[in-house]
Amino acid sequence: MRQISLREFRTRGAKALEAVPAGETILLSGQDGPTFFLVPVMGDVAAEDRELRRAIAIATLRENSRLAAASEPISDDEIDWEIEQVRANRRKKAK
Repeated sequence: MRQISLREFRTRGAKALEAVPAGETILLSGQDGPTFFLVPVMGDVAAEDRELRRAIAIATLRENSRLAAASEPISDDEIDWEIEQVRANRRKKAK
């Protein structure tokens, strides 16, 4: 996998991609670490799309799980209170 800086990609665009072999995934990286993957689309586009969406979903679940573990738990009563507040606001808007 090739890595290209976001700055180079923004300034040189297509020229920055010319050195990359066809079919190779490219990592666009910024100053704060990896930012984007450029994934070539070849063959069965639907299968490629499913695989990419699955990878994104797994990464999102991992990040959300990490965030949930780092946060303070709330009680069932607090959850019920928040739900009731949302329902009350919806009833007000419906009237």
